[in-house]
Amino acid sequence: MSLATAAESGLEHYLVGGAVRDALLGRAVKDRDFVVVGATVENMLARGFRQVGADFPVFLHPQTQEEFALARTERKVTAGYRGFTVHAEPSVRLEDDLARRDLTINAIAQAPNGELIDPFDGAGDLQRRILRHVSPAFVEDPLRVLRVARFAAQLAPYQFRIAPETLALMQRIAASGELAALTAERVFDELKKALVSSKPSAFLRALRGSNALQVVLPELHALYGQAQRAQYHPEIDSGLHQEMVSDQAAMLAPHDALVGFSALTHDLGKGLTPEADLPRHLSHESLGVPLVVALCERLRVPREWANCAELVCAEHLNMHRFNELRPASVHDLLSRIDAWRKPDRARVLALACEADARGRLGLDARTYPQREQLQRALAAARAESAQVFIERGLQGPDIASALRVARINAIRQAIATV
Repeated sequence: MSLATAAESGLEHYLVGGAVRDALLGRAVKDRDFVVVGATVENMLARGFRQVGADFPVFLHPQTQEEFALARTERKVTAGYRGFTVHAEPSVRLEDDLARRDLTINAIAQAPNGELIDPFDGAGDLQRRILRHVSPAFVEDPLRVLRVARFAAQLAPYQFRIAPETLALMQRIAASGELAALTAERVFDELKKALVSSKPSAFLRALRGSNALQVVLPELHALYGQAQRAQYHPEIDSGLHQEMVSDQAAMLAPHDALVGFSALTHDLGKGLTPEADLPRHLSHESLGVPLVVALCERLRVPREWANCAELVCAEHLNMHRFNELRPASVHDLLSRIDAWRKPDRARVLALACEADARGRLGLDARTYPQREQLQRALAAARAESAQVFIERGLQGPDIASALRVARINAIRQAIATV
């Protein structure tokens, strides 16, 4: 018997959650989580498992490091997603543990012999492509609104839809005010997971359909209904445009949540345009920056992510008219985004702006040469070194002036070769 199986020998345990769901869908299984029935904390520690759960008993397998959690039930005692008491005892049945889960497709267990335990017909809902809640207790946890929206995005390639009765419960949660109890970290975590899905637009639509978008991401909610000029935006509605941009970002930069987030917040200023000014959105890029700052502060977004989002919001129109910029203006654009010290910002800017250009009705296949042009200009400019001017005896501000001239000349040559 191997060390891995020795820890599990005689232990009643079941594979649960996403691993079972994804295997039944034919998706790659990334992480495996297990539920243990009939055991105590002392039993698990004696087998060599390491306890890591602070709120309830979760353990890491001594060899595989996979998570094993004691079967548990939960009872709502106060408002918010943390307002639960947890009961984890040997008497808790597997079916009791599955009953506390959010969706039927996540409430399927698999025994070591391969047998499925599926008391809520999650396998049937997988076949029917339905996201359905397990029980009325769904409304007790406001985080489930975001989780269902995120699953809608992650499973969009399979054509899943939210069951009407589940959507009604999501709307009930949104109306209750309990979404305000969600911590910034949990909201941002669900948002990041949605942004690296193939269809982030499904996340936005699910939140909007449940009336949660206006609570969780009001800056994005304000985009819907804001008309744009059909000449540039055949889709007209700014909210629909943002959905298309987010999907383009996911396609152009798969699994890159930073690009996805920067693209998500690029047009927030359009939500401020007075109705009398529509469909024009004058200065929306500069007006949007304070909204990006506020959103990032509220969600406690990492500083570099916030900086990139602010820069994309401020500079996306300059990026679109890159061909019209003089070499000196290109240099100054690169300086504003601090591409000399942080060259990856140019990549993020270019990809987010390409997503913006292609996230329009009927224009999803358009070319965007500006991305390559920006990278060429940056590479040529960064090849110029201040060391050359130091060796010539220049000092202080004279070095910076000479380096700027050299970089502008390098940019001029790089642009001319395109």
